[in-house]
Amino acid sequence: MMKALTYIEPGVIQWHSVAKPTIKKSTDVIGKVLATTICGSDLHILKGDVPETTALAAKDKKKGIILGHEAIVKIDSVGKSISKFNVGDVCIVSCITACGECYYCKKNLQSHCNGNEGTSGWILGHEIDGTQAEYLRVPFGDTSLFKVPENIPFEKLLMLSDAIPTSYEIGVLSGGVKEGDSVAIVGLGPVGLSALLSAKTLKPKQIIAIDLDDSRLELAKTLGATHTINSGAIKGTALSNQVLHITKDLIPGREPGVDVAIECVGIPQTFELCEDLITPGGAIANVGVHGKSVELKLQDLWIKNCQITTGLVSAFSTPELLNKVSDGSLDPSPIITHHFKFDEFEKAYDIFKNAATTKAMKVVLTPN
Repeated sequence: MMKALTYIEPGVIQWHSVAKPTIKKSTDVIGKVLATTICGSDLHILKGDVPETTALAAKDKKKGIILGHEAIVKIDSVGKSISKFNVGDVCIVSCITACGECYYCKKNLQSHCNGNEGTSGWILGHEIDGTQAEYLRVPFGDTSLFKVPENIPFEKLLMLSDAIPTSYEIGVLSGGVKEGDSVAIVGLGPVGLSALLSAKTLKPKQIIAIDLDDSRLELAKTLGATHTINSGAIKGTALSNQVLHITKDLIPGREPGVDVAIECVGIPQTFELCEDLITPGGAIANVGVHGKSVELKLQDLWIKNCQITTGLVSAFSTPELLNKVSDGSLDPSPIITHHFKFDEFEKAYDIFKNAATTKAMKVVLTPN
């Protein structure tokens, strides 16, 4: 037996004893969880916004389903087909479980993997038991784990499970951020700040951070934002006009606006703001998860020769990001605000879901 944080039904989670996972397939790895965290998608599940997970939890109302898709683990046992890892290795668990052989994995779209046990690449804590436990089963370990270098603190590695690859792939890479660019990041939650950190490694000339919260804006400034704007203090078109003013003299002959606007909130107002911010030839990289329709201002955008991208992380960039952490050019640890032990999981959820008052960004949970 082991302890785990399980989702029972909307609004109900429990830290309690459940069966320890075992090897089911030859491609499985069992890991002892050394560190894990909570993601905004876990809160969506807890609210009942992910019906397939609620349905799975209802099949075993006593146990529920273990949440979480981010962790650092020490390998406890391996299936007979595992070739890249050995017992005792310390690894990052990818938020995406990839078989490595299906049509989508071969296209580097591991987010749409259809060769694993679920309906997409995101199965941990969604369609099978996840990482918020003392032990974890990782299907397809050879293609879903990344061995970590020695002597790097877990705090610098844990967000390579999800937040950093998400912001880098869906925001920075899809948006085409390059040296000398002007970049606006709208929304400074954990993913927005991760976008700032990963964008900074590509040396844009301007990073304009936009949010409603002054404490997040101050943190963004310390992490490398060249400009910060409190969007709650500016009404109407004044916000976009301020961004246009900041960017107007970036390069002679260039029209005002940012080269890349990265949307990290997922509401109509922030996406529509990004539409107003880009210069001709620019890009909107939508990272936020939207639950409502947004207005596409095609009458204004068509002449800008712009692009709009969005998607779910595939985590193909994790080795590159791990190299950036190793050489010191990327350090995600400043985004971590709270630390808890495993038996404080329920308290950690309460702190995380009330971030407006607790100022929580990313939380780290480690064994007792």
